[in-house]
Amino acid sequence: MSTPTHPLQKLARLTGRGEDLLLCLLLSLMLLLACLQIVMRWTSGGLIWADPLLRHLVLWCGLLGGLKATGAGKHIALDFTGFLVPSFLRPWVALATDLFCTAAAGGLAFASWLFLQSEMEFGGTALFGLPSWVPNSIFLLTFALMTFKYLIGSILAAIRCFSPDRKIAGGRR
Repeated sequence: MSTPTHPLQKLARLTGRGEDLLLCLLLSLMLLLACLQIVMRWTSGGLIWADPLLRHLVLWCGLLGGLKATGAGKHIALDFTGFLVPSFLRPWVALATDLFCTAAAGGLAFASWLFLQSEMEFGGTALFGLPSWVPNSIFLLTFALMTFKYLIGSILAAIRCFSPDRKIAGGRR
């Protein structure tokens, strides 16, 4: 018999698929652009804009990879607690961990917002004449989504802690 699927778990799976698609597209673009750069450097010197774009794509892929790890429960984990804490306390440890991670990611999202405001006010231009805040918006996007994912994890952990039947599956874990 399968465990019931909470609507928040369905939402988390749906966002995970979107992350997978975006990561695959960005990684493919990076690979193609890097190979094109190599070939063009042998022949004509390469594209001036390709290296800065590749740097931004690496940043985007790294942060989106962190977001993907968050959704899989692999980003910030206290695995040692599973061995040290009795089984009846594990849902409570998971709840405390998710609440702490929600607050930390929320703080980073807020700091990213302040950074973007500063970039909007004082920043220059980045690639293709775009304002510098546009490629840097990935910080706010990923930390806001991490906050959202940890909040979902916190809600599911609270449901597991307070549910008498405890049949809500583990969400991210």
